[in-house]
Amino acid sequence: MNEQFSIAGKVAVITGAGGVLGGSIAKSFIKAGAKVVALDIRQEQLDVRIKELTSEGGEAIGIIGNVLDIESLQKVATQVVEKWGRIDILLNIAGGNTPGGTLAPDQEFFDMPIPEWEKVINLNLNGTVYPSMVFGKVMAKQGFGSIINVSSMSAYSAITRVPGYSAAKTAISNFTQWLATEMALKYGEGIRVNAIAPGFFIGDQNRAVLVNPDGSLTERSQKVLAKTPMKRFGDIAELNGAVQFLCSDAAGFITGVVLPVDGGFSAFSGV
Repeated sequence: MNEQFSIAGKVAVITGAGGVLGGSIAKSFIKAGAKVVALDIRQEQLDVRIKELTSEGGEAIGIIGNVLDIESLQKVATQVVEKWGRIDILLNIAGGNTPGGTLAPDQEFFDMPIPEWEKVINLNLNGTVYPSMVFGKVMAKQGFGSIINVSSMSAYSAITRVPGYSAAKTAISNFTQWLATEMALKYGEGIRVNAIAPGFFIGDQNRAVLVNPDGSLTERSQKVLAKTPMKRFGDIAELNGAVQFLCSDAAGFITGVVLPVDGGFSAFSGV
């Protein structure tokens, strides 16, 4: 690989590493030679992930941490710096929607339980802001680092049934631009903040609304594919390269961008 695109030797903290997306990126980072700090609130998933990562022959540690608990995150940051001396990369992968935060086809917005709205907003928005505060502070002292957030197609245009998720992801896009500006102006060009905006991928969180019990595609899936020029759903591994690029020296003059990885969904009017 061209060394400009390399992340070998870099120390990467990955929140939500026990999940599908976090796990996929963590495994790709290990294969690329990065040192991975897998962070998750769930011990069982974390144990499975660390076993997978270390079986690849790379360096990885798993730490229980809550992205909504500043004190928990500060302890993680201290452990990482004590072990490896620095934090090169923060991947804010923890997030997603909740069943209660998704409106049923016959449900009105006015019926949404407020606790579900708050849960989705907190997990996605504050679950990105808080780690950025804690690990970003380490980067500010170092004078270098790369932060990657996860936005969504719902931040580009309205997607029905997911109001809380849409609001949170739109805020993450704006926060990405804001933090990129803040870091560069106050701490120099060595700290960059960007985001990816995944298109549609079938996973555990959205399978019920995209795939019928018999395996056929739902009406919602058919609408998604009609507006996706590539006419398919993405493979979760197709996000890995975009993330690695944004963390590498090849993206040294890129900060404050939200990169769609969506098969053309955000570009297509549908006509």
